[in-house]
Amino acid sequence: MASGGEAAAAAEETRVGDLPEACLAEVIALTSPRDACRLAAVSPSFRAAAESDAVWGRFLPPDYRAVVPLAPAAPTPAGGGGRRKKCVYLGLCDKPVPVDDGSMMVWLEKESGAKCFALPARKLSLPWEDGEFSWRWTPHPLSRFEEVAQLVDCTCLDIYGRLPASALTPATAYAAYLVFGTAEGQRGLSFPDQETTVAIGGRVVARHAVCLRPDDAEARKFRGVGLGGAAPVRRPARRGDGWSEVEVGRVSAGEAAGGAGAGEDVVASFEVLGWYPKRGLLVECMEFRPVS
Repeated sequence: MASGGEAAAAAEETRVGDLPEACLAEVIALTSPRDACRLAAVSPSFRAAAESDAVWGRFLPPDYRAVVPLAPAAPTPAGGGGRRKKCVYLGLCDKPVPVDDGSMMVWLEKESGAKCFALPARKLSLPWEDGEFSWRWTPHPLSRFEEVAQLVDCTCLDIYGRLPASALTPATAYAAYLVFGTAEGQRGLSFPDQETTVAIGGRVVARHAVCLRPDDAEARKFRGVGLGGAAPVRRPARRGDGWSEVEVGRVSAGEAAGGAGAGEDVVASFEVLGWYPKRGLLVECMEFRPVS
């Protein structure tokens, strides 16, 4: 049995849960949104600290006030006393918010709080070799934007999007994705000589061979053309929203944050290297999202 002195000393020990809420909040704010949600289940004192504005204010990006008026409001918890910062955070995670007069959409990755971006087709550089006859702008029932770009006919195809490196969340690695679909009668999108690149400050940091519409029969016909015969070809992935996406490339944490000089841009591009007729590509947007 413990002596009376030992029992008294044990009773006087301060447990983590006994710390003031402000101290717990300061520690939890050094973790991540995912960790904060887990810590809220530890005890009532942890829950109060983990759901406080002191914690979620640190998870929000410094410029979040610029988009908060446009963000969908998440339900305020009972007894929340107004629109708390956790609700603001969840609202920015649940649905992309249009910014810059709708020229771009921004949202937060729920687990990390890193910013995600979607540049609509109107903000991308598209080839216009035949003027208005190369592309046509059309609404699409699955698109988040008013219009998507549909390729009518061209031979030279090079699409790229540009985003300021300073807009990316610091110390976060990003991947760029071309989000697309195809129309009936598409042509020239199954050949394996398609290339993507990502550059920052004019320096290429990623280059890949891709194919938007993989077709093994067509690939055999064009084996050895362009990059298709020299490198593994990346294939697109089907998304839950009905679109397809192909990863253009990645920018490492150092390149995206610490390595980028003032005013530099991250440029992601998709190019078809062969000079043959192409049609039927639907371009919705280009996304920049954090990757682990």
